[in-house]
Amino acid sequence: MNDSVFARKIYLSLLSAYRWYLLTPERALEEAYKSALKIQDIERQHFNGNKISRNADLYSSSVMDYFQSDLNKLLKNVRMRLTEFKASRWFSNESKQAAADKAGIEYSSLTIVLQKLDFIDQVVNKYKSEQLDTSVMSFVNESSDGVGDKGRNQGEMVGSSKNHGEKPKRKANSTSILPRSIFTTISRLQTELDPNAEVEVVRSFRQTQKMTIISIRFILLLIIVPLLTYQISKVLVVGPIVDSLRHEESQQIFINEEMEEEALTELEKFAERIKFESMITNTPPLSSTLLEAKMSEKAQEIAREFRQSGSNAIKNVFCDILSVFAFICLLLTSKSSILVLKDFFDYVVYGLSDSAKAFIIILFTDIFVGFHSPHGWEVILEGLSHHWGLPANRDFIFLFIATFPVILDTIFKYWIFRYLNRISPSAVATYHNMNE
Repeated sequence: MNDSVFARKIYLSLLSAYRWYLLTPERALEEAYKSALKIQDIERQHFNGNKISRNADLYSSSVMDYFQSDLNKLLKNVRMRLTEFKASRWFSNESKQAAADKAGIEYSSLTIVLQKLDFIDQVVNKYKSEQLDTSVMSFVNESSDGVGDKGRNQGEMVGSSKNHGEKPKRKANSTSILPRSIFTTISRLQTELDPNAEVEVVRSFRQTQKMTIISIRFILLLIIVPLLTYQISKVLVVGPIVDSLRHEESQQIFINEEMEEEALTELEKFAERIKFESMITNTPPLSSTLLEAKMSEKAQEIAREFRQSGSNAIKNVFCDILSVFAFICLLLTSKSSILVLKDFFDYVVYGLSDSAKAFIIILFTDIFVGFHSPHGWEVILEGLSHHWGLPANRDFIFLFIATFPVILDTIFKYWIFRYLNRISPSAVATYHNMNE
């Protein structure tokens, strides 16, 4: 009886696997069709029914990178599923059709298959001419990030020449008889008189709102995920392991000499406090036996405290490593959110007034690289040393304070000179006036 049941289970498993094999063309075509539908939905919802293109000038570069990433994934899925569909159809024959009929599988009609293939071709054919240009531009952009400004300028020249077929026009090279501000004012008046201006304002507001929601949600994830990883790993994983290795009977109490000296100082203060209390209350001094008993009790209490402190320091090291790992994994899996967040920060920072920009720059520079910043860095480094159970190396702390704020100050000045001075010269002038 058991053999027949087992044989029946094997037969049903083989039948299920064979049915899955027979449905491969149907399944591949359906997945390709769904991907094409998603592309069409993006076109209708975000590009007014037109194809997804950077030439539409509807969104910022970061948002377009987000849409382009989704488009590339969907097009890749369509190509893979169509290849799977064609390969599985190539192996199709009359015996396979008969087996499908025997297994109770009903294929879609030829009309439906042709309609789906025609729809997929209509969607995909819009982007066939752009696939090579997209791959070339992505390679140029990646190369420009590695080689600096020279590579970046070459990437911009290649992209503009491919898109427009002419040399790029730069602000420094473009000249006109009248000032550009007059043309800007005329363009703004034309926009305000446009009957569709209200629709554009609403659309722009919705885009900004969506960008803000995505950015705030991603910032909260960057804060909450490492904290949750730290707490959960400390309570459920790292904590029990360290506690099992460092139990009460273990001989090692102090994990560094600094903690041992701190415990000895605390015990000496306790002995001096006992003598001081007996002197101010005019009570006879304690006998050596009673004093030794109290000192022994206090020493055991101090030993428990420092054993627990050492265990917490060891836990903190491993939990912090896991938190950093979770943070890095979150960054690696959220590239599209990082692009939106970068655009959000650019929108917020560069949208501030000149005085607000100067105030924030002075505040940050005074905190991290100002005259009083070495005291703050010293407190931070000593706190980290205590958090990880490491001895506070004064030479390392002084060397760090002597070098890192200088490097940070150089980076601040370079950013002001290289980027802010080009984007908002008035903010730089306000910054210099406030500093003086």
